[in-house]
Amino acid sequence: MPMLKEPWKKYKAFPPLNLPDRQWPSKTLDKAPRWLSTDLRDGNQSLSGDEKWRYFKMLADIGYKEIEVSFPSASQTDFDFTRRLVETPGTVPDDVWLQVLSPCREDLIRRTVESMKGAKKAIIHIYLATSECFRKVVFNFSQEETLELATRCAKLVRSLTKDDPSTAGTEWAFEFSPETFSDTEPNFVLQVCEAVKAAWEPSVENPIIFNLPATVELATPNVYADQIEYFCRNISEREKICVSLHPHNDRGTAVGAAELAQMAGADRVEGCLFGNGERTGNVDLVTLGLNLYTQGIHPNIDFSDLGSIIDMVETCNKIPVHQRAPYGGSLVVCAFSGSHQDAIKKGFELRERENKAFDDEWQMPYLPLDPADIGRTYEAVIRVNSQSGKGGAAWIILRGLSLDLPRGLQVAFSKVVQKRADELGRELLPSEITELFEQTYFLSNNPRFSIVDYNISTDRSRSPAPAAPGKTPVTKDFMRVFSGVISVDGREFKLEGRGNGPISSLANALRGVGVNLDVQDYKEHAIGRGRDVKAATYIECTAAGSNMKVWGVGIHEDVVQSSLIALLSAASNVSFYILLLFYFVETLC
Repeated sequence: MPMLKEPWKKYKAFPPLNLPDRQWPSKTLDKAPRWLSTDLRDGNQSLSGDEKWRYFKMLADIGYKEIEVSFPSASQTDFDFTRRLVETPGTVPDDVWLQVLSPCREDLIRRTVESMKGAKKAIIHIYLATSECFRKVVFNFSQEETLELATRCAKLVRSLTKDDPSTAGTEWAFEFSPETFSDTEPNFVLQVCEAVKAAWEPSVENPIIFNLPATVELATPNVYADQIEYFCRNISEREKICVSLHPHNDRGTAVGAAELAQMAGADRVEGCLFGNGERTGNVDLVTLGLNLYTQGIHPNIDFSDLGSIIDMVETCNKIPVHQRAPYGGSLVVCAFSGSHQDAIKKGFELRERENKAFDDEWQMPYLPLDPADIGRTYEAVIRVNSQSGKGGAAWIILRGLSLDLPRGLQVAFSKVVQKRADELGRELLPSEITELFEQTYFLSNNPRFSIVDYNISTDRSRSPAPAAPGKTPVTKDFMRVFSGVISVDGREFKLEGRGNGPISSLANALRGVGVNLDVQDYKEHAIGRGRDVKAATYIECTAAGSNMKVWGVGIHEDVVQSSLIALLSAASNVSFYILLLFYFVETLC
């Protein structure tokens, strides 16, 4: 066997910046940054012209005001797409800036500016890698040569845009990226940016954009924040500069890096929806935006119909949004765990009891964001499989049937759900759980036991105590008598029984057909309000001579009849629960 190598020894730790008086750790985010979507250029470079067209319209509709649309010098397709945007009336909203990208090459810069002639608002973005690695490996440049090229290209952009009278109909802005910023000597970045700024001559009204990319994420987010704060504190004429971020996600911490770097002074963030882009992707603009939302800050982007945004992204990019992606993933507002389901159910119940409005403060276990705010339904919150607990099915029954199940019934029905999920080998749909509950407790039809006719009367076999003069004798403590006709498996039986109330009198009457039940628990609540209110009754029973507990459910406009139906539901379930017990014993064995 060959000797094991030690590959980690060929890497060295990224050197942190010496910034002992850093201020960003005590800052908080209190507003949305300027956003630039780079989906059409950096999110997926294989989009067709028609896909870009639909995607651009979606980005503008949800609120992005700066959109990098192409790399016009890279292909005729990108150039033609840019011209189509510029030349088609009504396509680009008046307040939306089109941004195009070019490397620091004079011929490519000219082609890039040409693509934007006639645009209302145009940002010309040029970039030059400034790190020692790129200077040495890619360009074979010295620092002086890098500085000279950046300055010369900035002057060229100026001469072709704001200094050219023929382009006066366009509002021009300029962006420069010292690509590989995070791997470049901090003071050299300042030197290059100062030279570029002097060449462009920005103003407070039209600042220059210095985009500071973590082209490859090389260090922890706090190091990037230090680099941004150092730049913001040491660049001159800070009021004439928009500091922009472009974090990549090689270490999986682009979102954290972008948030800390904003605290460190950045004004703008470039990224892609759901983090698409080169390698591990650009920073995820959806996560950044909705992170602000959950802190009470509007991101100025409309994510209220996140599903349609996902559809557009997946259709155009041919890249699925991962089911666990923050906010957008299909499972991120779903709970399978029993304890999670129970906590969420209680949270929604409390909101309903407190009559919380849609826009009241949101406080919900396990759900930092109201699913309704991103176009998700509450029905999708809880998903039930054979491993789920009692709360999940109970929540679905509450939402679907308005039945607030007692805890004991939740436990009992969860076993029924688990058995069905095991039989099917998958999770159950809410409609399937609702139907299963209706079948288990015979809400629509009880084929075994049903009331044909009945009467509840007072047992007057003994005389009431003499009443006071002018008063009616009191009989409230007398026994009650059930007399009526009960259908048992399709056959009608006349039954009679005595008890201290309607439920116990029917229970005693059922002994005439061989059903001997003792009532252990009783709960009821109203369904609906006003004249159409119904009573929901839950009765727990044990079969005489057994510890087997069964539940019955009854719903009726009449409270008494609701309770009688519930008892017959429990009677029908005695044999079913014996079978269910055998199933769980076999499963455990």
